[in-house]
Amino acid sequence: MAGLCMNEDNNHFYYNRRDCEVTRAEIEALVDQYADTQVKEFFVNVNAMRTSFDSKVWDSFWTGYDPEAGDDQPLFQSLPEESRTSTRAWIHRAWQIHRDGLDFCGILLGRAREKGLSPWVSVRMNDVHCVNDETHPLIGGFWREHPELRRVQHRFAAWTDKAFDFGKAETREYHFRLIEEVADRYEFDGIELDWMRFAFHFKPGEEESGRAHLTAFLRRVRELLDRKGEERGIQIKIGCRVPSRPQTAFDLGMDVMLWAREGLVDMLVPTPFWETIETDMPIELWKQLLEGSGTVLAAGLELLIRAYPASPLRQTNTLETVRGAAASFLARGADRVYLFNYMDADTAISDLHHYPLLLREVGELATLQNKPRRHVLTYADTWSPGDPRATALPIDLKPGQNCEVRIPIGHKPLPEEEAAVVIAVGSDVGVKQLKVYVNGEACGIGHPVELPKPKPEGQAYAYSIPSSALKDGYQMVDFMTVEGNDQARTTIQWVELRIE
Repeated sequence: MAGLCMNEDNNHFYYNRRDCEVTRAEIEALVDQYADTQVKEFFVNVNAMRTSFDSKVWDSFWTGYDPEAGDDQPLFQSLPEESRTSTRAWIHRAWQIHRDGLDFCGILLGRAREKGLSPWVSVRMNDVHCVNDETHPLIGGFWREHPELRRVQHRFAAWTDKAFDFGKAETREYHFRLIEEVADRYEFDGIELDWMRFAFHFKPGEEESGRAHLTAFLRRVRELLDRKGEERGIQIKIGCRVPSRPQTAFDLGMDVMLWAREGLVDMLVPTPFWETIETDMPIELWKQLLEGSGTVLAAGLELLIRAYPASPLRQTNTLETVRGAAASFLARGADRVYLFNYMDADTAISDLHHYPLLLREVGELATLQNKPRRHVLTYADTWSPGDPRATALPIDLKPGQNCEVRIPIGHKPLPEEEAAVVIAVGSDVGVKQLKVYVNGEACGIGHPVELPKPKPEGQAYAYSIPSSALKDGYQMVDFMTVEGNDQARTTIQWVELRIE
């Protein structure tokens, strides 16, 4: 049986409920909305660089917070004045819940079990939000006090440069202590090691030797959970979130195939990082590599959707674009669809009124059948250091040129459904000179259409696809411009295959 995994962020609840005090009932209500849906596993994320519970080994979100002081207290002094009030408000909410004796994470896990969901804990292994400001309220004291443990010393080009270096024993011990505390404190069916927050765990050039360190770390976690499981009379599972492509995961120090062979991982979540949903993750390859291991394969969906890295548009997915990605991944063999950053408010799909439908539709092929869906061409947003980065878009076609792209759609449309290739171009001049083929069959003449969000800049054009052209799996879309016509030059900035 397929289904959904739902990851609840470490501070989403605090932020969204920042303006009023909350009780146990409000905390439980967060979980209740996922009961009687397709959600099977409910993941409670317990940390970023600080924890969302009263940790004894890491700083909590409210460490250093004075509820009697104002917005200008030391914890918030590095923030712009306009953001101090809202930041203080959500940290105050976390503090209030703790003050009232409510164990936020424990309540979520317990309520999930009561409602028939499998409770999991998710631990972010290397979260580096806001490390450009070393006094930011999200920053943990251990990271601030140990600059020698950071993976890059000679530059700061991105947050990941200041991530912890897992080649250092002190780094591994610091993170193991948190996992040990969580295992002692809470009861759950599984614990997820989120290697995608953030995915760079070694000094550049040491990723190859780093594989042994991560594998040894995972073995240690497995031994810990086996002991805890024996004490409680259960088997505690391990999940891992990893980069979307096996080679990238391997090159970043994650020997996933070895983990599976040794029984160190019970659930694997290949996923993009954040910049976009990746609609063409190699699910079939993952399935082959995991064959015989018993590992559950969950296709990770991110909230944002972008056509290419330099696109100025940063939009969120909707029910129809999630349907498209989920239908493809499930048809290709995924055991689950994993929702990351798909919250019930703020960090959420654009058409939030469809959230209940999303939870009841996108985890199974049967409930996706005969529903409008959009298959948008995107890209992989995570690459190992030194890798050349490939993207399909934008496509610059000169007169007489052609270019092919592949779009996976899962099962082909039903006879009563209609399909079209939808594109957006940098200039409308070349549209009339553009011919579109799908699997070698000519599509109709392009006509202007108005897309709902997410959508490209400028005018979109739809080319109807003959039903005889469509098949299961990949659809090969071939764009051709007229030879010898200088006006035929076209830059394609958006491609999707729409089924309705």
